[in-house]
Amino acid sequence: MPVAFRKAQVLYVMMMLNVFVCVLMSVLWNLGHDKSGRRAVQAPTEAERGSFWNREQRRLDFIYNLTELPDWSNDTGPLNPCDPDYRVHTQISDYNSLPQRFQDFLLHMHCRTYPMLINQPHVCEDTPFLLLVVKSLTPHFDRRQAIRETWGRAGVLANRTVATVFLLGNTMSIDHFPDLLPMLGHEAELHNDLLQWDYRDTFFNLTLKEILFLEWFSQNCPHAQYILKGDDDVLVNTLRIIDFLEGLSENQSRDLFIGDVISNAGPHRNRKLKYFIPESVFVGQYPPYAGGGGYLYSGDLALRLHSVSPQVVLYPIDDVYTGMCLKKLGLVPEKHSGFKTFDIEERYKYNTCVYRRLMLVHSRTPQELLKIWSGIVRPELDCL
Repeated sequence: MPVAFRKAQVLYVMMMLNVFVCVLMSVLWNLGHDKSGRRAVQAPTEAERGSFWNREQRRLDFIYNLTELPDWSNDTGPLNPCDPDYRVHTQISDYNSLPQRFQDFLLHMHCRTYPMLINQPHVCEDTPFLLLVVKSLTPHFDRRQAIRETWGRAGVLANRTVATVFLLGNTMSIDHFPDLLPMLGHEAELHNDLLQWDYRDTFFNLTLKEILFLEWFSQNCPHAQYILKGDDDVLVNTLRIIDFLEGLSENQSRDLFIGDVISNAGPHRNRKLKYFIPESVFVGQYPPYAGGGGYLYSGDLALRLHSVSPQVVLYPIDDVYTGMCLKKLGLVPEKHSGFKTFDIEERYKYNTCVYRRLMLVHSRTPQELLKIWSGIVRPELDCL
């Protein structure tokens, strides 16, 4: 076969291949974009159309991706996001029959800014290697003090700088709390580790506590390398965590987010459960998320979570909300066997050697913290 003919054949094949690639790219583009060239968004299902949170999330998706509202929703919501959203009375079919905690959350779910009552702007002056962030309630004085005396002691630990802050909302007379502000003010002056905002501190508002902390972190502690975030009834092996973090490479640390990860979960529909979510509010599956009892992540990722959180509608379960924000960033939390947010076997409850191998256990009383911690740090204890 002449060389010229073979070259012609090769050229023909290459031309046909280029045509095929162009046609394929055109098809893919048309599938993903509308006639004006903007990125298309898949139409919502009937269930999503009927669920308030899903509709509000699609609104945000359009605002951040297409800069216009979808054809199926021309309702822009409240002009002031911190005004009560009275649309919920008519847009949520069973609103009047929902528990009061749901009604309160839905009325104010767009508000993300609240006055700060107690701040510690200098807590990160020494640029902590590890920032311990504890979700607490105003009356839990004993829990906070037990943490200060055990795993949450600020200062230098294992040659690494550790700082601690406790996150608080405000107690309300409607929740039958006495006036504890004078005691709280004294505690804040004594320990310089309380952060408090003026919002109602409830279970559904734990998500607020998350985004308000991220805002504070971005302004006051952006150079902290790592964050351990947990409840005020967990036991944390701070020594084990520091040892783990020191073994990470730079690539491993940037996207670090580990904990007791829950996958393939969805909303509970039983009204008697703490985590009940009605279909009129949300439909769909949850992304993988780490149990809110405690998880460990990088300071770099905290800044990115802060940046992406305005793109995710507040959800009344804080750890699920964090999973949603991670999904927006294209990340998935990593399960780590050292996190036991559903506790350990009863027979190991006071086995100090077991705790030395773990990072976090939920839950423990202040008395149990003091007892177990004294064993963890005992140098003569030999765990083989």
